[in-house]
Amino acid sequence: MEIPIIYQDEYIICVNKPNNVLVHHAHHSRNVADEKSLLQLLDEQIGGKFYPIHRLDRKTSGIILLAKETQFVSKFQDLFTANEIQKTYYGVVRGFSPETKVIDSPVKGRDANVHKEALTHLKTLEQVTLDIPVKPYDSSRYSLVELSPKTGRMHQLRVHSNKISHPLIGDTKYGDKNHDVMFEENFGWKNMFLHAGQLVFKHPFSNEELTLKASFSEDWIALFKAFSWKNPVE
Repeated sequence: MEIPIIYQDEYIICVNKPNNVLVHHAHHSRNVADEKSLLQLLDEQIGGKFYPIHRLDRKTSGIILLAKETQFVSKFQDLFTANEIQKTYYGVVRGFSPETKVIDSPVKGRDANVHKEALTHLKTLEQVTLDIPVKPYDSSRYSLVELSPKTGRMHQLRVHSNKISHPLIGDTKYGDKNHDVMFEENFGWKNMFLHAGQLVFKHPFSNEELTLKASFSEDWIALFKAFSWKNPVE
């Protein structure tokens, strides 16, 4: 598996992570220890040790920043903490989502007993009605949404999508199994449809204004074609 490289300089490397690839193996992921992590794949591909600057779920595809030295990590993490990195995700959700919505709802952190404030801006880009029944309806409706998280909570976009009754397709934890099964049986698409599409920020070392984009995987391209939707990162 070749990892697409979006950008690199002496401080960072930015890559397009495929679906179902862990960024790195942690103690709670022993059950997938036989699968190679993103860090292992990159080491094999280009050689070297890299240090994740932010998180990306295993099931989520798209853009992720990695530092080339440990001492560079904090400068970039400071940008995330100060909300000075504009993050844009794309998702396919069940139903017709609102044209725009601000989702302001606490999300459980890594400590499951503690809820933390979480804020997401949603914008609907495309919609489709399919003549394919999904219980309890005779047809099925889907929306392409642009999601801009203003906080960085664990599973935030997945939880927030479900919170407004428009769960992400392919999300086995927070989603709707009936629609996931329909997608797989009718189209052969099994992955979760959440993609980290773009990062915009000012480089803390070079002061360069960067707009970095991650292209969509084959499933996404096939979906855009099948639903006659415009690719939002082209």
